[in-house]
Amino acid sequence: MKHTLLVFLLVNLIVSACAPASPPTPTAAFYITPLPAVTSEPLTERAAATTPPTQIDPDVFLPLVARSYRSYRVLPQKVSWQIQYTGKLDINLDVDVFNLDLFDTPLNIIEALHRRGVFVMCYFSAGSYEDWRPDSSRFPPEVLGKDMEGWPGEKWLDIRRLDLLAPIMEARLELAAQKGCDGVDPDNVDGYTHDTGFPLTYNDQITYNVFLAQAAHSRGLAIGLKNDLKQIPDLLPYFDWILNEECFTYQECNQLLPFVQAGKPVLVIEYELLPQEFCPQANQMGFNALHKNRELDAYRTDCQQFSSP
Repeated sequence: MKHTLLVFLLVNLIVSACAPASPPTPTAAFYITPLPAVTSEPLTERAAATTPPTQIDPDVFLPLVARSYRSYRVLPQKVSWQIQYTGKLDINLDVDVFNLDLFDTPLNIIEALHRRGVFVMCYFSAGSYEDWRPDSSRFPPEVLGKDMEGWPGEKWLDIRRLDLLAPIMEARLELAAQKGCDGVDPDNVDGYTHDTGFPLTYNDQITYNVFLAQAAHSRGLAIGLKNDLKQIPDLLPYFDWILNEECFTYQECNQLLPFVQAGKPVLVIEYELLPQEFCPQANQMGFNALHKNRELDAYRTDCQQFSSP
């Protein structure tokens, strides 16, 4: 009888040990399928979904940190905004969004904007090396390409080397999260269309940009696509807005319409055209357009408030 009881207990113990554990409750996930329009609330939260689009190679290297996700604030399709990187910073504008430099903007500025409910976008270059940035020593020589024409001290990056660049970009995203940025504006994410010194392909750029989007969302940060018009069909599901420079100048604004159709904000900057030359059409297309100086100082003309003379 004792032996029978002992055998019974041992069998139950073995069965219990081998039984699969209950799956953990999933956290908020990242939507990588197109999202519905967000128009009812000024600022909301969005979570994200996990099925990758078919055009992304499932075997591609993506850091493990991109596998878990948090909710993040999103913007309505129509917003008032300002972008300023130079000159005396003026944060007293009555706008919904401020786009500011990640490294140069003090924490107290972001906190002051948050007290007014302003959405803070933090800018950094994800596709180029800038020799004046505090983390410039982290970039190994093998990822540095040709000089960026017209931008002294800046070089293109070999975005194929995610093994070397991912830790640097993840650290920048961590800094954005620590500072309280609501979203990030990574620049120079269309290197495959430029003479970078590396044989970058369309798919190399897709892989890198998807990595950035997933890494941002995993830290509770929204993220915008900067220019990179040709890849909008593939990248639209991953990005929360698009910021384009001079689409009216180059007559390519129609390529931005998928973001409008997906209910996501389109932010446009024009430098050379006068406001009366593009603002009426920008408003008609549902864009949030500004006229700015190239140095991106405090000057702005908001097309939504512009009336033709």
